[in-house]
Order: sequence, then C-alpha cells, then structure tokens
Amino acid sequence: MVAQFKGMRVRWHGHSCFEINSRVTIVTDPHDGKSLGIKPPSAEADVVLISHDHYDHNSFKSIIKPRKIVFAFVGEFNFEGFAFTGLQTDHDGAGGKKRGKNVMYAMTVDGISICHCGDIGKMPDDDVIEKIKGIDILMVPVGGVHTMDVEELVKFIDTVGPRVIVPMHYRVGGLSIPINSVDGFIDSIGLDVEQVGEEIDLSVDELPAERTIWLFSR
Repeated sequence: MVAQFKGMRVRWHGHSCFEINSRVTIVTDPHDGKSLGIKPPSAEADVVLISHDHYDHNSFKSIIKPRKIVFAFVGEFNFEGFAFTGLQTDHDGAGGKKRGKNVMYAMTVDGISICHCGDIGKMPDDDVIEKIKGIDILMVPVGGVHTMDVEELVKFIDTVGPRVIVPMHYRVGGLSIPINSVDGFIDSIGLDVEQVGEEIDLSVDELPAERTIWLFSR
C-alpha cells in the first residue's frame, strides 16, 4: 500500500528521470537503466515528459502504465487540470547543430512551480528565461560534456533565481556515459546542500527560505 502524504512526492530514478506524484503522476526523461549501466526506473505515470529524442531520455516504454500520455514538444498543454509548458532550448552551444534541440518543461503541482531542464546546452533566450524566472524548483543537468559547463550553468541559475536546485545528469557509479560528477558543480555554486535520499515529500510551506541544493541519491 502506498503511504499517504500531504502535498507532493518527488522521487529520483537516476540520471534525468524524476517521478512527481500528486493527484496525477508525472515522469520526466525516462531511461531503461541497462543502456546506461544503472538501475532502471520502477514507476507508473499518467504523463511522461520527454525533453529530447536520445536513448537516455526517451524510454517511455520503460514506464509501466499502459494508458500514459507522452509529451515531447514545445507549447502549452493540459492534463486533468494540470498545465504544462514546453520551452524550446538547444542541446549544445551551436543552436542545436551538434546535438539537436531540447525542450524544458515548466509546470505547477500543488502550488509548487517546477522546471525540468532536460539536456540544456546553452543559456536560453530571454523570453524563455522570463517564463521560468523565480521558479520554486529547477532540475538542471550538472555533468557537463553534453550540456552547459559549470560556469555557464551557475550564471543560468543566478539569472533564473530558483528556491531549490536539483542536480541531475551527472556521473554516478556504473554510469556508462562519460560525464562529470556532481562535485565540481557543488564546489562552484557555493550553496548549502541538503541530502534528501531517493524521494522527498513536500508542500509549499516546506520549501526552504534560502536558495538550497537538494541532492537526491539512489
């Protein structure tokens, strides 16, 4: 039996895959585990958000609910009263010419605003920044190599001004993709780090007053 909780539950399934549970369940950028050398996700979802069509982000078949809705595009869409906005960005610093385009997803769940950045590769345009400025939770790739380097990433975070930063897409034990660990990012940004484990339950009044890093583990 699933434990009852107040508000929203966020669970990390490794890499860029998060499960956001509320009245509906949202899963971001699912992977199949074995292709990356890490544990596969074990999640059901009503909505699956795909930031781009690379194998470590697009394995919607790994999510076990058969009637799930998959979104993988720019624009505004709704599902059972939940609003989502897909925002166009680049996967690289060359306008997408090297690695293609990337979609960031902004949403509000139980009064908490969240942006999942996918594999963002350069600072977004001003109009995109304005749509996520002051967001509560910003999920960002911090492993570099295929995404923004640490210096540009810190500038991006300072420009957006989130209350909570959730690192993702970084090197962990067993991962077969050659990206960096989370350590360089944490050292560069100089913020307090809260270890939250595999999942966290929260409501609006439980968000930190000062900008904080939530570091998930698995």
